[in-house]
Amino acid sequence: MAKDYYGILGVSKDATDQEIKRAYRKLARELHPDVNPSEDAQHKFSEVTTAYEVLSDPQKRKIVDLGGDPMDNGASAGGRDPFAGFGGLGDIMDAFFGAATGGARGRGPRSRVQPGSDALIRLKLTLEECATGVNKQITVDTAILCDRCRGAGTAEGGSVVTCDTCGGQGEVQSVQRSFLGQVVTARPCPTCRGYGEVITDPCQQCGGDGRVRARRDVTAKIPPGVGDGMRIRLSGQGEVGPGGGPAGDLYVEVEEAPHEDFERQGNDLFCRLRVPVTAAALGAVIPMETLVDGEAEVEIEPGTQPNTEIVLQGFGMPRLRSSGRVDGRGDLHIRIDVVVPTKLDDEQAELLRELARLRGEEVPTLAGNGHKPGGLFSKLRSKSR
Repeated sequence: MAKDYYGILGVSKDATDQEIKRAYRKLARELHPDVNPSEDAQHKFSEVTTAYEVLSDPQKRKIVDLGGDPMDNGASAGGRDPFAGFGGLGDIMDAFFGAATGGARGRGPRSRVQPGSDALIRLKLTLEECATGVNKQITVDTAILCDRCRGAGTAEGGSVVTCDTCGGQGEVQSVQRSFLGQVVTARPCPTCRGYGEVITDPCQQCGGDGRVRARRDVTAKIPPGVGDGMRIRLSGQGEVGPGGGPAGDLYVEVEEAPHEDFERQGNDLFCRLRVPVTAAALGAVIPMETLVDGEAEVEIEPGTQPNTEIVLQGFGMPRLRSSGRVDGRGDLHIRIDVVVPTKLDDEQAELLRELARLRGEEVPTLAGNGHKPGGLFSKLRSKSR
């Protein structure tokens, strides 16, 4: 019974050469003995290598499509050399990483239609925007589909013909003699650049590339809870590929601007609140403006000391998970700054002196720029002399 080589690689029967090659590379990296030494992985590695060897050969693939098995010669797949069918180290490296010229060696012409690259743009956001989320319109400069030829690369009435130099193979071969004998080398065709086809009359707008560079506006939906350095992926908004190939993705990297009052640490926010000395001593409820929740009431306990920390739970930044879902919020940490008055009138000063007497504390009396003789300050001066 013929093997399902398409199923082994996980591709459809109408898969292109590039799709077959990508599928093999992915499986080979996962199953290679250097990565996965298990016997089962080695067996699967041998199978996917055989499947790639068959489907990358036009003649063998044709036999498969007709219902036959070009490898049905009595050989066991498990006993075959997993690198059989490769011409040498160059072919092995090409199968794993792709040839340096951009196309497979000895595997026919490469497709003119290629997937596009990803693009990256940085976006500066305020802390409020990071907390609430925002829709931002950004201007990007990328390759877009040529609107004149719609990616075909040909001018109106133009056509694509088989390359005369390589006969549609996408490569040319040369034979050299050496002390080892004849050495056959292959390189991309200089006329068609490895495509196997030539555009007789290229599109004047894109020069046959099927794409042009242009500026356009894109709306980026920024979720709540993003932070400095995070990236938002906009699928299909990157560079259009050569030949009008599918566009890559656009990544928006967040640059968070510093805030005047709030400092962010992860999902928590930190700030300072100035509290009068009377409120710190007696206790009070003081309103303060939060980052996004409007005004909140901060309860000051009687006898609150400077640098006391008060935590308002759930008043921090949204917790943004990797799934893009927001799961709760961090906390707001408030440091108390006790404000001591710098100017007192006579009545206020007398009230403070009365408080000191009631508490049995030293009662300094202001006399010009000095203090009452015999008080604490004069005793300290006497000791220092």
